[in-house]
Amino acid sequence: MVTPAKGDYQSVPITAEAKTLADTWDPAKDEAAGEACKSYGAAAIMRVPGRVHITWQDDNTLKVETDSGMQTRLFHFGEWKAAQGAATWQGDSVAEWRIPGAGGGAGGGGAARAPAKFGSLKVVTTHMRPGYLRKNGVPYSADAVLTEYWDVYKERNGDQWLVVTTLVDDPKYLQLQWATSPNFKREPDGSKWDPTPCSATW
Repeated sequence: MVTPAKGDYQSVPITAEAKTLADTWDPAKDEAAGEACKSYGAAAIMRVPGRVHITWQDDNTLKVETDSGMQTRLFHFGEWKAAQGAATWQGDSVAEWRIPGAGGGAGGGGAARAPAKFGSLKVVTTHMRPGYLRKNGVPYSADAVLTEYWDVYKERNGDQWLVVTTLVDDPKYLQLQWATSPNFKREPDGSKWDPTPCSATW
């Protein structure tokens, strides 16, 4: 994988303001300013080539770690309330299971019963620090909202795939919703896990 060329905004419905900003992209300036992680924020991280490690941090918090950029996302279930303070690269994520046949499709997470741990996972992330949708400077703003649907599919040969349908809404930098669907194949163990810090250039 290589960094998209400066000016390569194909398929991203950016606004004129976003194009003007992206045209000034300078990875050396990002590195010097300590902003090398701008393309590893929640709105972009699942499209960064690499591996993910998914575990339960506690009964109501799912933890997703990435080896690329060494990022950690926390998906909160139930009555969790977002913390106050500065926005972060991974933002605040609220999750719910959408269980087939369970009325409106949403299940678990309520105070009346323990959250289920299966089905299609819906995650909505806000309060994100502004970053890049692509490493070549295509921006998303602090007003961006990320909605994801996480689904696992199993092939007849036993292979398992995680498909993350990713929807980004940004009234400042996107003309309309941007949709992508990164895929991850389950590996038998963590032997290929390769933690690598953020980089503005690769």
